[in-house]
Amino acid sequence: MIETRRFYYYRSTNTKFFKNKMISKSKIQTQKIAVKLAKKIISEGAGKHARVLALTGDLGSGKTAFTQGFIKSLGIKTHVLSPTFVIFRRYPIHKEANGFKNIFHFDLYRIQKPKEIIDLDFKKIIRDPENIVLIEWPKAIMKYLPKDTICVELNHGGRANERIVNVKCK
Repeated sequence: MIETRRFYYYRSTNTKFFKNKMISKSKIQTQKIAVKLAKKIISEGAGKHARVLALTGDLGSGKTAFTQGFIKSLGIKTHVLSPTFVIFRRYPIHKEANGFKNIFHFDLYRIQKPKEIIDLDFKKIIRDPENIVLIEWPKAIMKYLPKDTICVELNHGGRANERIVNVKCK
């Protein structure tokens, strides 16, 4: 069971999402938290620009597991790998997703300067309202992200496999 504390937060458009901390005791529970967030985002539908999630946390804290759960919940059958060496992957959404057509998964662990990612049409990707963009290691490009970016902070818990998941706005 996922331990939850105040499971909502306010987006800049006054839409309720999640807030505060959730404690996951396994990779599967971390993925279930991602599924709930994905469903909430899809239920709101596309907006003025891409829906962006910035995933932060130490190595092994569950960013990729969270992303896998999120992407799989949208009907993507492909095995989801972290795009560390290719920088990003695009997954077309084939099922009804309330206006969303693509998921982009970025891993910016190796990126040192924003220009490295901007040169890959990043601004165009985050402007497109048909996109959902998940970004692992977003520190180098935070200033380019929309104001309503959802920040998902994943931290190691006190026990093996325990993760603390904190969801908030930028």
